[in-house]
Amino acid sequence: MKASKRILGAAIGAVLMGTVSAYADTIKVGIIGPFSGPFALQGKNFQAGVEAYMALNGKSVKGHDIEVIYRDLPAANPAQSRALAQELVVKEKVQYLGGVYFTPDAMAITPLLKQANTPLVIFNAATSAIMNQSPLVVRTSFTTAQTTSPLGKIAIDRGVKKVISAVSDYGPGVDAEAAFKKAFEAAGGQVVEAIRMPLNTNDFSPIMQRVRDSGAEAVFAFLPSGPTTLGFVKAYNETGLKQAGIKFFAPGDLTQESDLPALGDGALGLLTTFHYAVSHDSPENKKFVEAATKAVGGADQLSFPSVGAYDGMHVIYKMIEATDGKQDAQKAVDAVKGLSWTSPRGPVSIDAETRHITENIYLREVVKGPDGKTTNKEIQTFPNQKDPGLATQ
Repeated sequence: MKASKRILGAAIGAVLMGTVSAYADTIKVGIIGPFSGPFALQGKNFQAGVEAYMALNGKSVKGHDIEVIYRDLPAANPAQSRALAQELVVKEKVQYLGGVYFTPDAMAITPLLKQANTPLVIFNAATSAIMNQSPLVVRTSFTTAQTTSPLGKIAIDRGVKKVISAVSDYGPGVDAEAAFKKAFEAAGGQVVEAIRMPLNTNDFSPIMQRVRDSGAEAVFAFLPSGPTTLGFVKAYNETGLKQAGIKFFAPGDLTQESDLPALGDGALGLLTTFHYAVSHDSPENKKFVEAATKAVGGADQLSFPSVGAYDGMHVIYKMIEATDGKQDAQKAVDAVKGLSWTSPRGPVSIDAETRHITENIYLREVVKGPDGKTTNKEIQTFPNQKDPGLATQ
């Protein structure tokens, strides 16, 4: 193990000797994400966001051409994630890393960044603690604590006093559980039971029975977006909990737009809080949706990881502009601290202290649009939300 670390260090060192002071005509950006397997749609949205940004803003910065290199990580696999990052840095000589869908994969990459002199811009992975692992990480997505916290008061405002929580048993799920409990109890509510589900859970009927037996008036849920969230929401409907009047609260992962056609009318009325809805009404979002829809292959495929990738490329372009093609990770990161702009999701900025994105969080209700299709309609805005998860660490 020590020998392999020395070999890696020597390889990275050799690369850096030739690149730290070099002036690159082509800047390479390495993107790691799930481009195959059960979460392939999320990787497809990473790519759509990247391509939409480059289509609208060009493929060069200050005379430097931008080349994007994708690496496939079909499911959470920290060892493979680290290996892919090493390959991108050493073999492909990328100056920037981006993407990363799952938290454990981001955690595996962060120890490489300082020696590699390479920033990591996270397009999705949503655990607060990632930002504490390296000063060379910037996040343009969200955290589960950030998107979840407003739900505590929302539940109380809708007459709910007792809730059962059901979350996937990994970093973001634990963050979501803690954030909801803190906000809900602060508003006067009680979490009567907390269920943590293994990530590979696909039969949710026993969970729904526990929800029914708990006596709770509502369920709060968090699972990673993809097949699991679709299965959970379907089970909520098919086991009769909705008909029984048990309310449903969740971050927006559970009603991502690409799942709404499969959920059908059963999703109507579901309330979620999130940083982005494809239906967000702004000129910036209209331009983005048009470009990203072309890249992803259809409006029914577009989902929230695309906007994290789009804004991630904005940050990377600003880093390249600030360093003028030179590989200097710390200068690149310092250049975007405090950066603000108007995203397709609304006004955003990079917090100078935490390097996490400050953004609006929206309460959305699943409704049927004029075209007969279900959509997430924004009905309330919680402006300028930072990450409460980072504030407690």
